[in-house]
Amino acid sequence: MAVSEEVRKAFADYIMLQAFDDQYIDRQEEKNILQEGVTKGIGVEEGLAIMRQVAQEKGLALERDAEERAKEMLERFATNDGKVDKKEFVDAIAIFKSASKGKIPEHEMKKRLKTMMETNGWKAKEGGLFGSKWYSAI
Repeated sequence: MAVSEEVRKAFADYIMLQAFDDQYIDRQEEKNILQEGVTKGIGVEEGLAIMRQVAQEKGLALERDAEERAKEMLERFATNDGKVDKKEFVDAIAIFKSASKGKIPEHEMKKRLKTMMETNGWKAKEGGLFGSKWYSAI
């Protein structure tokens, strides 16, 4: 079922209103926005597509997309030599921070990326003769 242009516009305005104060949509806000869309007859997939379109047009940051970009980087680093070293991890944090407009505290980003690595079976390169236990410290 196609959604009318009027409903799409109202939903887009609702999305902008939710991100008005910080230009950032976290996962809880995203869920609330999608629930509102469902009540207006917009499916979850279509609602997510509209939300991404609005975010792109208005320069809003979506937590889901920021995490996905960081995950893609970690995956690329892990497939390179089978492990993620400290510099690569720091680079992934920088991308995550930039994509989330700095709305997530750094220690929280580190925890999330470590969880991603463990979930996907990606190993960390740490230690060595003069190396640190940077990954274990997270």
